[in-house]
Parts: sequence; C-alpha cells; structure tokens
Amino acid sequence: MKKILSALFIFSLLFTVTACGNGGSGVDSVQTEKTESGSSQTAADTSSKDEQAENAEPLESEPETAEPLENDTETSNDDNNNGDNHILVAYFSLAGEQYEVGVIEKGNTEIVAEMIAASTGADMFKMEATTEYPDTYEELLEVSRQEADTPPEIAETVENMTDYDTVFIGYPIWWGDTPAIIKVFLQSYDFSDKTIIPFCTHGGSGLAGTDRTISGLCPDSTIGEGLAVRGSTAQNDRDSARESVTEWLTDNGYAKE
Repeated sequence: MKKILSALFIFSLLFTVTACGNGGSGVDSVQTEKTESGSSQTAADTSSKDEQAENAEPLESEPETAEPLENDTETSNDDNNNGDNHILVAYFSLAGEQYEVGVIEKGNTEIVAEMIAASTGADMFKMEATTEYPDTYEELLEVSRQEADTPPEIAETVENMTDYDTVFIGYPIWWGDTPAIIKVFLQSYDFSDKTIIPFCTHGGSGLAGTDRTISGLCPDSTIGEGLAVRGSTAQNDRDSARESVTEWLTDNGYAKE
C-alpha cells in the first residue's frame, strides 16, 4: 500500500513541474513575438520613408541652365551706310570776316561739310538766306542778334527731302546756340523717323548743347553723335580736321570703305 502511494506522489510531482515549464515558455514566446512584430513594423516604416525620400523631388531644385537666345536683330554701325540709305549734308556757312580766322573765302563749316560728303558719298545742300549777310564781323554780330526775333527766310529748298534717311546738319556756333536759320530749316520739313547728325565749327564752345536744341525741334527723329571742330582748325589745319571727321564717321559707321 505504501509503495502505491509513493508512486502516485512522484507522478503528481512530475506533472506539476512540467506544467510550470510550459507556462514560462508561453510567456517568453508571446513577448518575443511582440518584440519582433514591433521591430518588423519599425523596419517597414523606415524602409518606406527611405524609399519616399529617394523618389520625392527636392523642394528647391537648381534650374537647368538655358542656352542664350541668339539675337537676330542686333546690328552694327557698319550697317548704317550699306548702300540703301540716302544721306544729305545740309549746312549753313559764311565766308567774309569771321572770328579767329580773319577774312576767309570759304566758311569753316563748309570745309567740314565737304569732308563729310566726300567720306560718305552724301548729297549736299547749302542753306542761304534770302537777305545777304554782311561781310564784316561786327555787323554780322548785330544781324545775328536781330535774328532771334526775326528769323531769316531760306532762299532754296530741298525738293526730295523724303528720299533721305540720314541728314547731317552743319552750322557755326552763334551766341552759344545754332544760328536761327538752322531752326527755320528744321521746322520746314518733316524729319520724323530720320536720323539727324549735328556737326559744328566753333571758337571754343564745342557743340554747346545744340544737339539738345535739335532734339527738341525734331522729337520724332533719332539724333546721332555730333562732331565739333574748332573753326581755326578747319580753316588752317585741314589735315587735322579731316582726321577728326574720318575718325568720327568711321566710329559711327558712315565712312565709305
């Protein structure tokens, strides 16, 4: 009887130990699954974010460098006198007794005008008043003062002004301005869309702002770069004057090749 009870007790003890061992293994298994599930989920999220970052366009991207457009409308100064333009040299000039040069047979401005026409192949027009100017310098000064209130009339006209695209306007500087006859000439024609290029002879004043005077009288014209030649240089040092004229015309694309 004792042997039977002992055997039953041992069997019961073995069953209890086995059950506890399975219970502990069950908890460990569940915890491991939760941990791996969490790690797996985190790895999946990280992978997803990395792929999104690789595939997404940056918020600020460098623009592609575009090739510069070719400007087909750009022209050079050499195109100014390409054979299609018609050029006129219109000028006012007086001989007789003049400042700095004494009594002369050809006016200072006329000398420069002839140089311009020879270098460009332009036509020429000399402005002459219906009333002759005096030969002495003192009398000429008085007449020039009066012309501010009583402008002179021009004896001849340019019949074919519409044929000219470019007009060189030449004059001596009187009282720091253009002579009144120049203003009459500019107001006698329609210079719209023409290019007007002033040139003058002077006793030390240069252009004296006369390019602005011309611009004010011809607001719809293009006013080119002007040239000022000292009267004594034009009269007595023509090689130097011609050099200045040639350089000026070449720089602005009007000199013939």
